[in-house]
Amino acid sequence: MPVSASNYYRGPVVAVIEVENLVKDFNGIRAVDNLIFDVLDGEILGILGPNGAGKTTTLQMLLGLTTPTSGVIRVFGMDLQKNRGEILQQVNFSSTYVSLPYSLTVFENLNVFAGLYGIRSPREKIKELLEIFEIEDLRDSLVRKLSSGQITRVCLAKALLNEPKVLFLDEPTASLDPDMADKTRRLLKRIRAVKGITILYTSHNMREMEEMSDRLIFLERGRIVAEGTSESILAAFEGKDLEDLFLKIARGDYR
Repeated sequence: MPVSASNYYRGPVVAVIEVENLVKDFNGIRAVDNLIFDVLDGEILGILGPNGAGKTTTLQMLLGLTTPTSGVIRVFGMDLQKNRGEILQQVNFSSTYVSLPYSLTVFENLNVFAGLYGIRSPREKIKELLEIFEIEDLRDSLVRKLSSGQITRVCLAKALLNEPKVLFLDEPTASLDPDMADKTRRLLKRIRAVKGITILYTSHNMREMEEMSDRLIFLERGRIVAEGTSESILAAFEGKDLEDLFLKIARGDYR
């Protein structure tokens, strides 16, 4: 059974995301196996697991990009399948592995997304985000000429254009240098503190996950094998640190 973390959260306990009995099969292979969890308002929830554990598939279902085989996802109290458009107006997503149109400049990319999101005063908002991520000098640069770290920062700026209530981040600092990765983590925590944004976070950087997350979920073969604060999980599994526990779970040595 997953380790419970009932007392970690300070403030009203309101579930922004509710996942019940979530299952996803691909050609007879079960990628996600009966997931049950909530994400609380203003929480940063870290999702961990080795490659193939079901993290990306879970995120895709939470974003409405992949249809579950069975189960229910509720966001803001609404069924995702029935209210997808209304829900997606209030969320956003960023990943190191998402591509942007290479033939457009940074500003043109962000302006297109601002139009799609219905942002008022898009120029002012884009200027603000370019300054926040220290890429204002790249405003008129073609995306194809940017480094992977610069593209990551553009993607993060894109993800904050609509001031989402829920932000999904898939390894958001993987291509950043240590200085910019640290600044990005500090920025995300500050945004969470000021705006009360809820964040779902995946990363293979165990130190980052421990620093960022209020609570963690470990997946293995599509199932939750541990859930709670990093301290409660390490105590339950007698792990030295998260990296040690990750290796145990990845190698099946935790049972």
